Amino acid sequence: QVQLMESGGGSVQPGGSLRLSCAASGIIRSISAMGWYRQAAGKERELVAVMTFGITTKYADSVKGRFTISRDSAENTVSLQMTSLTPDDTAIYYCYVYETLRDYWGQGTQVTVSS
Repeated sequence: QVQLMESGGGSVQPGGSLRLSCAASGIIRSISAMGWYRQAAGKERELVAVMTFGITTKYADSVKGRFTISRDSAENTVSLQMTSLTPDDTAIYYCYVYETLRDYWGQGTQVTVSS
C-alpha cells in the first residue's frame, strides 16, 4: 500500500502562484508515474501534469507554459509549481501515483483563484 500526503493548496489572486507537493510513503516497490489531476465543481477529473518515468512528461494544454511538474526520486515526492493562475484553475488538485500496476490517489487539496 502507498499513502500520499499532499500540501500547498490555498487561495490566491489571479496572476499569483502556488506550489503543491505530494509525498509518497508506505510499501513502495516501483513507481512508474507521478503527477497531478484536478476536479473543478461540476466537472470531471482531468489530467494536469504527469511524469511517466523514463518516457515522457505530459501537461494539459490549458496549463502549458504556466505549470511545471518536478520530482525528487530519492524522497518519492512530486511537486507542481503553478504560476499565472486564473479563476479557471480553481479546483481540487489530486496527487496521483502509479506503483506496481496500481493507481493511488491523494485526498485532494483545494486551490482557489479569486480576486
